[in-house]
Amino acid sequence: MKPVPVIHPSAAVASDRSGWPNHLLSCDGLGVEAVQQLFTTAREMRQVGRRRVKKLPTLRGRTIINAFFENSTRTRVSFELAGKRMGADVINFSASGSSAAKGETLGDTARTLDAMNPDLIVVRHGAGGAPWFLADRLSCAVVNAGDGINEHPTQALLDAFTLTEHLGDLEGRKVLIVGDIAHSRVARSNIHLLYTLGAQVTCVAPSTMIPAGFGDALPAAWHTELDDLIETADAVMMLRIQRERMKQSLFPQDREFSIRFGMNPVRAARLPEHAIIMHPGPINRGVEIDPAVADGRRAVILDQVENGVALRMAIGFLLLGGSAE
Repeated sequence: MKPVPVIHPSAAVASDRSGWPNHLLSCDGLGVEAVQQLFTTAREMRQVGRRRVKKLPTLRGRTIINAFFENSTRTRVSFELAGKRMGADVINFSASGSSAAKGETLGDTARTLDAMNPDLIVVRHGAGGAPWFLADRLSCAVVNAGDGINEHPTQALLDAFTLTEHLGDLEGRKVLIVGDIAHSRVARSNIHLLYTLGAQVTCVAPSTMIPAGFGDALPAAWHTELDDLIETADAVMMLRIQRERMKQSLFPQDREFSIRFGMNPVRAARLPEHAIIMHPGPINRGVEIDPAVADGRRAVILDQVENGVALRMAIGFLLLGGSAE
């Protein structure tokens, strides 16, 4: 059998990392050139995942620790696959199986991990600002995989990458983010990044799910009626209701929310022909999105998943300076 060739990032991508930060903690302040460089690299990485042999030697000998203090399926598995496909040694740990469950502080955890000389730590934590805390105390690169309700930069980057692959240049594109804005780190990161890329972002939600001071803190408009905006949208990003972060109910019942803000087949049919429907997952089928829409032709949810692995491979490459040899 003919051997499957192993591909490497192009020399152009490998040799030019200007503008790329030492850590990836936020989308706020990430420049257009750095984002485009990441997308170019991710396109090449995506081809690796589509081959029979899904492996590069790019990060061979490097160590990546995935430290997840909150539950995760997609993000954790995506980062693990990304690291392994790049040839890195990947170590996973969760709070329930670590000394954090015994009362160890985040600072002590940071010092312990740093003493093991990792090259990159991917962290998800329930406390906003935890990745910045670690970045100040660790000698390795840090990637924010979600901190409280603050930010989730790699999700926003894979979302923007998916949007770009389907819609092209995002300058002037109208993107609706619909649902639980108040508790969504995905929404915050997407707003910052899409604004940087020139998109016009409108958040659509019940007034109880729009955070206080929204207009002053985030570069996006907000609206309480989805039907007023649906016919001119280029993309609609649906968000899960995060009950685990709510101290009280912010709407009467799921059915009422679904009627006013859910993406159902009738609303999907009113979208422009080119428009796409997104969701970061996990999905509450029948609440924020109808099963027929989630599995329908407009939905790019599984594209987001595939692109997430490729984009996280690209992040590892750019942060750790992988070799193209």
